[in-house]
Amino acid sequence: MWCRSLNTLKLVSASDSLADQPTLAQGSNSVLEVWGNSKLEGHVQISGAKNSALVLMAGALLCSGTCRLGNVPALADIRGMAEILAILGVKIKYGQDSLELDANHIRCTDAPYELVSKLRASFFAIGPLLARMGTAKVPLPGGCAIGSRPVEIHVKGLKQLGAEVIIEHGVVHAYASKLKGAKIYLDYPSVGATETLMMAATLAEGETILDNAAQEPEVVDLANFCCSMGAKITGAGTATITISGVDKLHDTDYNIVPDRIEAGTF
Repeated sequence: MWCRSLNTLKLVSASDSLADQPTLAQGSNSVLEVWGNSKLEGHVQISGAKNSALVLMAGALLCSGTCRLGNVPALADIRGMAEILAILGVKIKYGQDSLELDANHIRCTDAPYELVSKLRASFFAIGPLLARMGTAKVPLPGGCAIGSRPVEIHVKGLKQLGAEVIIEHGVVHAYASKLKGAKIYLDYPSVGATETLMMAATLAEGETILDNAAQEPEVVDLANFCCSMGAKITGAGTATITISGVDKLHDTDYNIVPDRIEAGTF
């Protein structure tokens, strides 16, 4: 296949002769010409899924040791999440498509408003912080905007696990001396709520059952990541996920699942 990248697209039939095609004027910038009839083969590296990477970074807060993540995509949101975790006390080392996160000494459970309110995925820190530290103070995604609360289903589930949750001035305050397992039915299969509650339940006392859970690959990836640290989770990828709480989680090396949208594009 031969192509020339310009502004608009012109597809040329494989049966057409190149000699029959008009020549672009020197310096023209209005056409993308593509000639087919060439076999595509080989291998291409698929980047790690951003949505998995962000939630797994938050999940590292559950571990009182070091998590090494591979296949990490090089994106601004990854840097943003790393900055938030660093403020909470996580020591971070960057490698080639990898991150090392040491959350052994968390010094803060109050996530910074100016950063979290701009990065929606950073709200995931609430589940791990609450489960491990007994308290969390995390701004709402989008800040203190008037309108529907995008995290209502998260909050409802955390309350069922025994947390006291208060929302004021665009910030969610959550407290629990010890989360306790519960049977939770999600009003709809929210990916975010499924992930938040699954992480919170890993260190809760007893068994938690999430019914009507999200079944996306990112949920399965998070469950596999937590299990690699010693969590006990079954059923991820189905509508019912069971989590048996453990006392603590340990170090792990884990590769983030490839991005399904990028793979599908290729």
